[in-house]
Amino acid sequence: MKQRRLLRATALGLTAAAVLMTACSNMSETQKGTAAGAGIGAAAGAVLSSATGGKAGTGAVVGGAIGAVAGNIWSKRQEERRVAMEQATRGTGVDVTRTQDNQLKVNIPSDVSFDSGSATIKPQMRSVLDPFAASLKDDPNARLTIVGHTDSTGTTAINNPLSVERAQSVRDYLSARGVSPTRIQTAGHGEREPVADNSTDAGRARNRRVEIYLREPGA
Repeated sequence: MKQRRLLRATALGLTAAAVLMTACSNMSETQKGTAAGAGIGAAAGAVLSSATGGKAGTGAVVGGAIGAVAGNIWSKRQEERRVAMEQATRGTGVDVTRTQDNQLKVNIPSDVSFDSGSATIKPQMRSVLDPFAASLKDDPNARLTIVGHTDSTGTTAINNPLSVERAQSVRDYLSARGVSPTRIQTAGHGEREPVADNSTDAGRARNRRVEIYLREPGA
């Protein structure tokens, strides 16, 4: 009985997701992002509700609401911003990409961002942050998350606060150029998320970085 109920819940959730996704063809970019999140949430909500003894229909509604809130959109503005940032940072080593959850990610390595052991922004980084800040002034819906990273040199007690200070330095710089600090979250991950080999100078330089994530919530 429980297995049959779970199968019915899965079918209901997937049907809700399919209906919402099919409707996307006639929607704006904002509505598409919201519908996509809602569809995924509906499927997950129905299955979770049934598995825990609740009503599948209620779970689909709740899951859909959560998905709608969580979904990000990839708008024309986001794409234009990505292209502009790619052009502005060409040849600098800065990496500009679109993430799977529709965020614009700007990865700024130490060659551009910070000297070893320092949270002071390099002059080269200003040419990256200035156009970025300018593109945000007229977009009140945009939300930023800035994450600082270090290499493995030094202790965790040093690296963790240093990575936080680097993220906060970027936040303060953007805020001074008109981006509201209430739209910016900061975090520091220390040396915990390397993207290269810490046993080489080149690898450590890549690991000392700041990542900026820009999203436009779908709802």
